[in-house]
Amino acid sequence: MTASSTEIPPPGRSIAWKTEIERFALLGAWALLVAAFALAIPDTFLNWRTFSSMFGSQAVLVVLALAILVPLTAGDFDLSAANVLVFSSMLIAVTNVQLGLPIVGSILIALAVGAIVGAINAFFILYFRIHSLIVTLGVGTFLGGLTLSISNSRTISGVSMALVERVVIDRLFGIPMAFYYGLALALVMWWVLEFTVTGRKLLFAGRGRDVARLNGVRVDRVRTSAFVVSGTLSALAGVLYAGMTGSADPNSGASLLLPAFAAAFLGATTLYPGRFNPLGTLLAVYFLITGITGLTMLGADAYVQSLFYGGALVVAVSLSQLVRGRAPQSFG
Repeated sequence: MTASSTEIPPPGRSIAWKTEIERFALLGAWALLVAAFALAIPDTFLNWRTFSSMFGSQAVLVVLALAILVPLTAGDFDLSAANVLVFSSMLIAVTNVQLGLPIVGSILIALAVGAIVGAINAFFILYFRIHSLIVTLGVGTFLGGLTLSISNSRTISGVSMALVERVVIDRLFGIPMAFYYGLALALVMWWVLEFTVTGRKLLFAGRGRDVARLNGVRVDRVRTSAFVVSGTLSALAGVLYAGMTGSADPNSGASLLLPAFAAAFLGATTLYPGRFNPLGTLLAVYFLITGITGLTMLGADAYVQSLFYGGALVVAVSLSQLVRGRAPQSFG
């Protein structure tokens, strides 16, 4: 090789750069989105009240997206999650407002019922070997009818102010505490998936069940636990929903299912590309709400939210599958 020869960088360096770009692309896109709206509508968008509203208002969606992320990581879908949210919020309203139960007791009942629903999902899926889409869709529809039944198809208001204060009235740096609950949950789940044996087993089961079994992972137990956790967290989202509104509406909340899946799949394209991950999901939720908030402030019609979330889900699933196909599978 002569002195004038050009050194060719090793191919591994190019791959590493591409990986880093993939990891932080969504974060960069979010920053560009904020900058674009700040330039277009600085007076309305670029103020702390707007950001406080965006951060605080999405806590329910954050927790719901994290709930469905658990079975997704294990290779299953939970379409009942949004209905568990609505049903648990209605349970809180019925037991606390109509039956006079203390709010702590109402919350514990709601969380227990969420866990039971998750166990029921797991039982039908694993014992009868039915696809998770079918079982959870059926269970969710059943819960929707049950919610209408116990509420007489009416909104129930007057949930204990103690819950409302803890969720939305109490603030830190001007942001409702609900935001910090979602952030804390995302951090805990990230730690579990990254640094615990339980998290590794969950990831292993999702990557390949047969291989996981050969390596001693009790896959059915892992999947059962995933559904129980999903049900419990969905109920927790219902607790936050009741706390944010001070009421329970049998006809609202179920519409959060599509945005939750959009956030989970979009989150799988960032930070840990090819993997469902809590921090990516958290980032995706606020990326999506930033886009919707900005477009609404620009005068977009109400249907832009459905267009945005629907389009985001299709794009997110496509990107996550593309990235998942190239991402190295490492469990060490």
